[in-house]
Amino acid sequence: MRLYLTALNPTDSVTDGFLPAARALGCEVTLLTDRPERYTGVETLRTDVRDARAVIDAIARHRRPDAIFSDSDHIQPETALAADYFGLPAKDWRACLTAKNKALMRRRLAAAGVEQVWSAQVGPGEPVPDPPAYPVVVKPREGVASEDVVLAAGAEELAAAVAGVRVRRPGAALVIEEYLEGPLHTLETLGDGRALHVLGGFHTTLGPLPHFVEERLDWDPRALPGRPVPNAPDAGPGHHVPTALDPPRGPSVADGAEAGSREHVVRALAAIGAGFGACHTEYVITARGPRIVEVNYRLIGDTCGFLLADLLGVPLFEHILRVHLGEPAQAPPPVSGHGAALSLVAERAGVVKAGPGDVAETIGGVRLRHRALRAPGDVVEPTHTNRDYLGILRAVGSGRQAVDSAIEAFRARAPWVVE
Repeated sequence: MRLYLTALNPTDSVTDGFLPAARALGCEVTLLTDRPERYTGVETLRTDVRDARAVIDAIARHRRPDAIFSDSDHIQPETALAADYFGLPAKDWRACLTAKNKALMRRRLAAAGVEQVWSAQVGPGEPVPDPPAYPVVVKPREGVASEDVVLAAGAEELAAAVAGVRVRRPGAALVIEEYLEGPLHTLETLGDGRALHVLGGFHTTLGPLPHFVEERLDWDPRALPGRPVPNAPDAGPGHHVPTALDPPRGPSVADGAEAGSREHVVRALAAIGAGFGACHTEYVITARGPRIVEVNYRLIGDTCGFLLADLLGVPLFEHILRVHLGEPAQAPPPVSGHGAALSLVAERAGVVKAGPGDVAETIGGVRLRHRALRAPGDVVEPTHTNRDYLGILRAVGSGRQAVDSAIEAFRARAPWVVE
């Protein structure tokens, strides 16, 4: 079997997740990228992966594909078009485009009757609209990693935020939308175009406003995996996707509320058409009910895919690739413990004087994994995005208290120092 993987910059999910998983499945791997010099140990073809025509041409001139896959936010539509061209299992390119483009996502969810969130698109040079209420959030229409996502409490702050983003991103379209106040959650799913499995979810802790830097994710036991959701036969063009989830496993109010949130997210995915492969959806539980923040039509990032795999106790990266090879999505097992990912954020500008390297250890029954993203001597300048992460610490144990204690002990023993 030959797997073509399209990629831009190397990520842990690709180099330490999907590439080893492909080899474990017996696949011969060819990586298509515009940055082949940044990859080692894998056959690479220099390709303009942002152009579906170039991807199709590169594959046609090479060897027959059995699967074409990407974990990149930026090139899902192009990869889906290429896979569909060769008659392979694929995401619907329209769903990929809608998920990536936040303005299209809002329009689609409103048109499908899933939810109403005030939103306006602002093109380069266009006047800033007057929102019906404040605060609002300014974000790039196709942005990632919370880059240039800013809360504006009034007209002056809104104008300043838009002007600042336009300086940093000339020519980029922006989205201005109502601020969704409430706890932030994720829902992680895996589908095969016929059924959708809820793998679980996380509760997200953000850094201080007006920015939206994710600082910690904690496993949410109420987002428990359930039975697969059969896909609706009238879900629209492309792959059919689900319209509802099973009822909660228990009668508690909290479980019922969480089940309602899960059902809302799955309805949103159905409206978008995102029911094939992995998907990472962020949503807020507001006073009016759950509201979608964004749909990332790929596996959860920032090494949290490994955290999810550890919690489930399955080779998750292999499971995802099996779907793209034409196999049914596998049901996830129940999770009994707790897991968390803590992003160690640089809180000031300066030079990294000390910090732990990559660490894998078990303390008091808690499995700790620290991924160093910086090194002593690096110069850091806060950007209020995930580029400010010095390292990411993952912990999996029997319960929240044990995980918290292990994290605190590790941080006390091996702190990052920036001066």
